[in-house]
Amino acid sequence: AEIATDPMDPGDADTYVMLKPTGDWRKENGRPITKEHLMELMQQTLAMKVPEEAALINQPIAMRFDEIMAGARAELVCKIHGDDFEMLEKLAGQARDILGKIPGAGDVEPDKLGRTPQLEILPDRDALERYNLHAEDVNNTIEAALAGAPVGFMQEGNRRFPIVVRLAEERRGDIPSLARLPVGTDRGGVLMLGRVATITHREQVGSITRENAQRHVGILINVRGRDTGGFVAEAQAAIRAQMKFPDGYYFEFGGQFKNLIEARKRLAVVVPMALVLIFVLIFAALGSVRQVLLVSTGIPLAITGGILAIWLRGMPFTISAGVGFIALSGVAVLNGLLLLTCFNQLREQGRTIADAVREGALTRLRPVLMTALVASLGFVPMALASGAGAEVQRPLATVVIGGILSSTFLTLVLLPTLYEWLERRRDRPPSSGRRGVAGFQHHFPQGHGKG
Repeated sequence: AEIATDPMDPGDADTYVMLKPTGDWRKENGRPITKEHLMELMQQTLAMKVPEEAALINQPIAMRFDEIMAGARAELVCKIHGDDFEMLEKLAGQARDILGKIPGAGDVEPDKLGRTPQLEILPDRDALERYNLHAEDVNNTIEAALAGAPVGFMQEGNRRFPIVVRLAEERRGDIPSLARLPVGTDRGGVLMLGRVATITHREQVGSITRENAQRHVGILINVRGRDTGGFVAEAQAAIRAQMKFPDGYYFEFGGQFKNLIEARKRLAVVVPMALVLIFVLIFAALGSVRQVLLVSTGIPLAITGGILAIWLRGMPFTISAGVGFIALSGVAVLNGLLLLTCFNQLREQGRTIADAVREGALTRLRPVLMTALVASLGFVPMALASGAGAEVQRPLATVVIGGILSSTFLTLVLLPTLYEWLERRRDRPPSSGRRGVAGFQHHFPQGHGKG
């Protein structure tokens, strides 16, 4: 990483690919390929050209958000926690093989996993004590040989440059050359570094990440072509069924999945509150619980159309789709309220139930259609969007358009029918045996009643 504030390992790098307009992309069946197909082609090409490189394809801003929310460069991360790093590496390899076979796993790569070769110099404590040396003396020698030590300055005009001495580049990785480095003693003598330290090349863990003071390794996952919640549910079931974790080791999913869970919890509170508020406002306008429930029939009619619309377009349920359902409920209730208010006003003017329903439906047909068309047509550009932010706009617009169309049609047909049926049942005089007896006594001839 070239920026000091961007924490990345030496083996990590960001490569930006500027895409041409969609119309210039290669075509299949006369149409440009999709973005998902383009990602698959890029992955296949990189796997063939650079076989030892792991590539995760993402968008720059989305990747930054993933780093902030999940601490990783992918939208989803499976974290395996434990103490022993070798066991964590083993479990991470098994989990990676399982996750790669689940439908929707676009990119599955370990995060900062593996070992890197390192030069290890371990001081021999017994030898240091025998020769009356300090570990600092050994460290100073190693620092001067590998990192360099200033020995003076060079003056050039008004500028001064430090003179640094260090071991030649080709000798810094040569163990025999390092073993012959001189180490000064307190008595003025000189010892070779190899007599007081062990020098070896070993493969060590490059970096160890921790969370809540516990080691963990992560498997980075980019989900494509399906919803994150369904992928995580299937992945959790597969890992539990095919892997056995030792005591003290466990796994969890983080990233956008955690945000999805938190958003669902908020929606579980917001949606009932919105519906209750809608019911209260309708009751204040109509003053009848029966008619409030009648108007509320537009909500399930609208939700049915929204679900069908996102299913036909092959879209998963997202938080933006949930927000669309909330907006959809308000529009559906508004159409029902327009009809019922007109029906009640006509009945107050002396119309019969049938006449009020027929005349009110015809009178409110144009306002209801205008309300539905304005709301649905206004969301068409969002439903067809393909640029930045389209993954948020498309589900919301699709839900609103599909729900408004279904609720408008069904409200114009079903709501007047239900209104007439319920009002006739309420106005029907109750049958009573006492009324029949009274009528029978009324037909007795006068003078025979006492008998």
